[in-house]
Amino acid sequence: MKSFKAMVDWMPRPLLFALAALTQMGLIAAMVYDRMRVLRHGSEVTLQTRPADPRDFLRGDYVVLNYDISNLPAGALANTPAAGRGTPVYVKLARKPDGSYGALSVHTDRVPVEKDEVLIRGRVVGGTGCGVGNRSFCDQLWIKYGIESYFVPEGEGREIESARNEGKVSIVAAVTPSGRAAIKRLLLDGKPVYDEPMF
Repeated sequence: MKSFKAMVDWMPRPLLFALAALTQMGLIAAMVYDRMRVLRHGSEVTLQTRPADPRDFLRGDYVVLNYDISNLPAGALANTPAAGRGTPVYVKLARKPDGSYGALSVHTDRVPVEKDEVLIRGRVVGGTGCGVGNRSFCDQLWIKYGIESYFVPEGEGREIESARNEGKVSIVAAVTPSGRAAIKRLLLDGKPVYDEPMF
């Protein structure tokens, strides 16, 4: 520790500021690269949105999104041990006849998928407080996937929220083999209205 302090004391201040700036730029570049990798290489899935609670109306310049896959039956997980709020889960999705994806099952571990199936990773934010000691999965799970909000151009959020509440909004998400998801495109009546830039 003393040698590190001595090295820092020895370095000129401009060099210390330059190193701090390079470190921050490196962290930002790593986050941008990671998101770009998800968008470019993830499998595309289309998810239908649901009307959101009116109390969650537009906050700032983004739209709150809720999905058909946000509230799911626990299936085989019901009454099994849960680690509490935030428990990670994998939801197996399959393509429906209309081209969108719906949930088949919920798992605590990755499971094999067939053609036209995808695993998306989420966290249970409701439905883990049942059973003995309130430490088991309930019959219904509320799951968040990290794609519950979408930034839109200033002043256009109300129109999109109105369309969302009428069931006209869906999104195309890129999902990596590890289950990470990012919104790639926003659709209104099945037509693209916003594309997420790759960087």
